[in-house]
Amino acid sequence: MPSIVIVGTQWGDEGKGKIVDYLSERSDFIVRSQGGSNAGHTIVVDNVSYKLRLLPSGILYKDKICVIGNGVVINPKVFLEEIKGMNDKGIDTSNLRISSRAHILFPYHILLDEYQEKMLGDNKIGTTKNGIGPCYMDKMSRMGIRVQDLIDDEMFQKKLKVNVETKNVLIERVYNESPLDYNDILNEYREYALKLKPYTVDTAYLINDALDNGKKVLFEGAQATMLDIDHGTYPFVTSSNPTAAGACTGTGVGPLKIDNIIGVVKAYATRVGEGPFPTELDNEIGEYIRERAQEYGTVTGRIRRCGWLDLSVVKYAGYINSLKYLAITRLDILDTLDTIKLCVGYKHNDALLKEYPANLEMLKNVTPIYEEFEGWKTDISEIRNYDELPKNAKVYLKRIEEVTNVSVGIVSVGAAREATITCATDLF
Repeated sequence: MPSIVIVGTQWGDEGKGKIVDYLSERSDFIVRSQGGSNAGHTIVVDNVSYKLRLLPSGILYKDKICVIGNGVVINPKVFLEEIKGMNDKGIDTSNLRISSRAHILFPYHILLDEYQEKMLGDNKIGTTKNGIGPCYMDKMSRMGIRVQDLIDDEMFQKKLKVNVETKNVLIERVYNESPLDYNDILNEYREYALKLKPYTVDTAYLINDALDNGKKVLFEGAQATMLDIDHGTYPFVTSSNPTAAGACTGTGVGPLKIDNIIGVVKAYATRVGEGPFPTELDNEIGEYIRERAQEYGTVTGRIRRCGWLDLSVVKYAGYINSLKYLAITRLDILDTLDTIKLCVGYKHNDALLKEYPANLEMLKNVTPIYEEFEGWKTDISEIRNYDELPKNAKVYLKRIEEVTNVSVGIVSVGAAREATITCATDLF
C-alpha cells in the first residue's frame, strides 16, 4: 500500500509540480486533493513548458491515472480549457477522473471575490480573484453545488436558482453592482455538465481500491503549509487545507494509508500577496533572485516577494505535516551568490521564540536570526549525484537538515525533470 503525500512547506510556489512530475514515473495514481485554479504548477519536459492549474501534475504520463479529489473546487471553464491545451500539445487526457463530490465554481464566486477585495481596500487579503474563497464559503455554508449536482439537471436547476437569488441580494444591496442572470449561467453550465460527466466517478472508492490492491499513489495539493486555513499566517491564507491532513480529507483516504510525507522547500523563500514575511529582501539581492529565478506567478503573473530561506517556517511545517523527507528545489538559483544567509530562528524583544507565532503583529516585528554561508560559485545544473555537489552546497543542505530535524530526500538543480538528485532510497 505505498503512498506519498507531497506538501509545500512555505507560502507556495516551491516547485511542487516538478517534484510530483518526477515521482509520477514511479506511481500508478496521481491525486490532487485541494485548492482550485488560483494557483499553478509549471513542469518542463524536453524543453517544453506545461502550466497546470487544475490538472494533476502526473498528467504528462499517459499510463497513469490522474484524479481530482473531492477537496478541489473546479472551475469547469478553466478545466476544459486546460484539457484542450493539453490535447493540442499531443497529451492524452483520457486517464483523468474527477470526484462526483468536488464542488463547482460559478461566475458569482469570481465576482464576489473581486467585490469583497475592493471593499476591504487597504485591509484586502490579496487573493487572486479567481473565486476560490467564495466557493469554499458556499461549501461550508452547505449551499455549494457539487459535480454530482451539476450532472443531475433537475437538481442543478433547483440549487442554482437558490444560489443566484441569494448572491444577487449581496451583489445588488451590499456591493451596488448589477445582478446575474440565472438562465445565462444555467445554459452555460449545462454544456459543461455534458463534458464533465464522462470523467466523473466516486474517486474515494477508486483510490482506496487502488491502495488495497498494492498500487502506488501520489497525493498533491496546491499552495502550502503557511497558507493553510488553520495553520498558516491567517487571515493571509488560502481557503482550504494544503497540509498532509488535507490530503486525507480531500480524497477520502484514511491517514493510516499514508506511508510517506515529503515537504517541498525552495532553497530561498518567496511569497505572493499580503502578509508578514520576516526574511523578505526588499533590496537588490531580492530583486536579483527574482529576476534570475523569474519569480512571477504561474497563473496571475504577479510579482513574488523574495527572501532568504526561513527555517522557522520549514521546521513548523515539519511539525504540522509529520514530514519524513525534504525536497529542496531551485538550489541552482543560488549558484552565483558570494554569500547566502539562512534564518535559523526568531527573536522578539530580545527573547528567542520557541514557537512559530500565531500573532501576526508579533510576526511582523520578529528579528530573524541569520547564519551566513559561503556560496559555491559554480553551475550545479548538470550534477546528478549528491556526492558531486560542491562542498559549500552540501554544508548549506546539511544545516537545513540539522535545524529542521528532517532529512533531505531530493535535491532539484534545475527546472527540467532530469535535473533532479535522489538522496533517499525509500521514497516509495
